[in-house]
Amino acid sequence: MSQTRRIEIYDTTLRDGTQGEGVSLSLVDKLKITQRLDAMGFDYIEGGYPLSNPKDVAYFEQAAKLNLKHAKVCAFGMTRRRGVDVADDPGMRALVQSGAPVITIVGKTWDLHVDEVLRVEREENLAMIADSVRFCRESGREVFYDAEHFFDGLKANRDYALATLKAAHDAGATRVILCDTNGGSLPHWVADATRLVRQELGRSVRLGIHTHNDGGLAMANSLAAVEEGAMQVQGTINGIGERCGNVDLTTVIANLRLKLGLDCLNSEALGGLTELSRYVYELANLNLVAGQPFVGPSAFAHKGGMHVHAVNRLAESYEHVRPDAVGNTRKVLVSELSGVSNLQALLGEKYRLDENRELQRKVINRIQDLEHVGYQFEAAGASLELLVRQELGTRMDFWDLDHYRCVIHKVDHREPCTEAIVKLRVAGAVEHRVAEGDGPVNALDSALRKCLEPHYADLGRLHLRDYKVRVVNARAETAATVRVIVDFAIADPDRADRYFSTVGVSENIVEASWKALIDAFEYHLLEAEARMPVRAASPRSPISTA
Repeated sequence: MSQTRRIEIYDTTLRDGTQGEGVSLSLVDKLKITQRLDAMGFDYIEGGYPLSNPKDVAYFEQAAKLNLKHAKVCAFGMTRRRGVDVADDPGMRALVQSGAPVITIVGKTWDLHVDEVLRVEREENLAMIADSVRFCRESGREVFYDAEHFFDGLKANRDYALATLKAAHDAGATRVILCDTNGGSLPHWVADATRLVRQELGRSVRLGIHTHNDGGLAMANSLAAVEEGAMQVQGTINGIGERCGNVDLTTVIANLRLKLGLDCLNSEALGGLTELSRYVYELANLNLVAGQPFVGPSAFAHKGGMHVHAVNRLAESYEHVRPDAVGNTRKVLVSELSGVSNLQALLGEKYRLDENRELQRKVINRIQDLEHVGYQFEAAGASLELLVRQELGTRMDFWDLDHYRCVIHKVDHREPCTEAIVKLRVAGAVEHRVAEGDGPVNALDSALRKCLEPHYADLGRLHLRDYKVRVVNARAETAATVRVIVDFAIADPDRADRYFSTVGVSENIVEASWKALIDAFEYHLLEAEARMPVRAASPRSPISTA
């Protein structure tokens, strides 16, 4: 396989991706993603179906004003309706009027759909495909044909499925896309089918692949098609999409470049994959997927002491690619199962732990004691760093708490109202503030911010992203100890947000939440301490086994 062969990357996050459960993108979000994809060298960006909703109509109007350097925007639509002249079909007119330089037409390939879903004569379906492609081509547009359910259709009726592809190709489609719409095909079948199409339609036909992940094989199926000659891969960022999602283009791109040695996107794009992944998660208001290949927060996470020891000596012994090749970072997890190697790899350089073996052992013992009563630090790296600082004597006092109080007021069938009161001393001043919230955590967060933001303005960039509660000893029922893990983001207008997590444990869920909350505030301030007044180290520890 040639090292210089180029694979086109066609992104359908803005259309197919938004069909995923819980996924919604505003017009502004779609335009932002378009610009980000263009900057990375994506070849095609499918913006939506211009007849389906006003947002998609507005998208094509606004996208035409963007100064895109590389990507071409694609409008997606179906073939003409049965029995309607193509020039009179509103869907066809909407596609052409969108102004998009590329139009992607989806048509029926599986005779089951032709007979039972469309309920048209098979010859009429072939005419619908050919007429639609030809009409868009005659308008001066490049046309891609998405052969819906192709692999199922080929199994059911080989000759008819191939006839639908030929109808599109002969009418002027510049790409014929083989779609695994149900997501249930196996790699060997995709490979065989792709090879067959090239033999039957001729090697001059330009093929693409569009896979869904219902069988967990979207990635393998896409690569199988590429190895058999497909020159375009369609998918979404992070694999978002209907049912089990589409193929994840971040994984596709990494595999094409790093494993197959093929060319795609621009030369700098590979190192920006992780940031792109998180940027789209942020705009779509979705949580990161920890185990996502290449770009996930846990993609290069190591927990076992033996693994960490080996990685410290030879990274490739447990990592299939370099984390920085895709813009990710190695993560070493520390827990009661960890040894000194984990702690050294995670924080040794930052806190010079290699110079103090006694300190290393004290920290490990402290972690084991705390995890025995319910703490968990592998998902709360910020709290772990505060623990190390505490043992070093470098954890600072940014305030002294006098007290906090939460009051929940419930009347009849109305929603309860929560009020939090926080009193503390900060920078020589007494701050005593009250705030309402949707619950005790929200109210405490608001009251604490009111106390601190006049002194530490940088806290305005800190935002709570996720809140998780786990019962530690369920046998105690409602008196059980609970563990709260809170995820935070530090907003950065110039790049994707940065994330960290903190943990709190108590038999009182509000106190557990408070511990996680103040850990987050203190960690953020310590990370920004170069801009903060220098304060004396504190001997106290907010983490207690009590």
